[in-house]
Amino acid sequence: MKNIRLFARAKINLALDVIEKLDNGYHNLQMIMQSVSLYDTIYIKKTFNDGICLETNKDWLPIDDKNLVYKAANYLKNEYNIKNGMYIYIKKQIPMCAGLAGGSADCASTLVGIRNLFNLKICNDKLLEIGKSFGADVPFCIKRGTYLAEGIGEKLTPMPPMPHCYMLIVKPSVSISTGAIFQSLDLSKIKERPDIEKINYYIKNENIEGIAANLCNVLETVSIPLYPIIKDIKEAMLESGALGSLMSGSGSAVFGIYKSKKQAILSKNFLEKKLNIKDIFIVKPFNI
Repeated sequence: MKNIRLFARAKINLALDVIEKLDNGYHNLQMIMQSVSLYDTIYIKKTFNDGICLETNKDWLPIDDKNLVYKAANYLKNEYNIKNGMYIYIKKQIPMCAGLAGGSADCASTLVGIRNLFNLKICNDKLLEIGKSFGADVPFCIKRGTYLAEGIGEKLTPMPPMPHCYMLIVKPSVSISTGAIFQSLDLSKIKERPDIEKINYYIKNENIEGIAANLCNVLETVSIPLYPIIKDIKEAMLESGALGSLMSGSGSAVFGIYKSKKQAILSKNFLEKKLNIKDIFIVKPFNI
């Protein structure tokens, strides 16, 4: 095999709770994470030189060691003594700084792709351990599907797959720093927290209305006051037929759940006109 192509899947959070702040500055989390059909494409090719060449379709995306894809490739090349060089191309579709784990997904696909392309003797558990060193979301992005994520996000327990539905993902023009949101979070002011067991029950019973009615993300208490457009998007989604709507991660992307593709399309048209937002994607849950 001389080359490989992979699809790096975006994620959303059906639930996100922050339990406590840890002594190391991180937070103890409890989340339900879900892969979706929106993806970046990662193309990796063996080359005969010794270097790593990274290219993308976005001129603002770094192509050096500021990019997790480059870092992951460089780590595996050095750690596992890969003699070949690599050409890597990222076709970017997942919005950045949106709470959709786009960078983590690209990193995860790069780790999987290089392992498979070069037949590296790395078991899945070891690959997850390597992934964790690049970011808390990377292990989930390696596994993909529907998972309960705990700790800083790296402790993953599989859940039943999310039932079929259509969703809109809307990314406003604002970009949000995850670190800044967590730094501003006041745990004492959180009044509503997600009911993980209830959402799990509705997932098991394939009750999309029940899932949508119980979406909850405590980080909205920080992000929405700073960026009111997030609330505007949620309200417009509900007004145009969404069963439920929630900010993903620390934002700024918002998703809505719909019963039918037709309703999702009508809502997309409504949001484009009302809020003049162009980055809107119709997606479905992705389960392996």
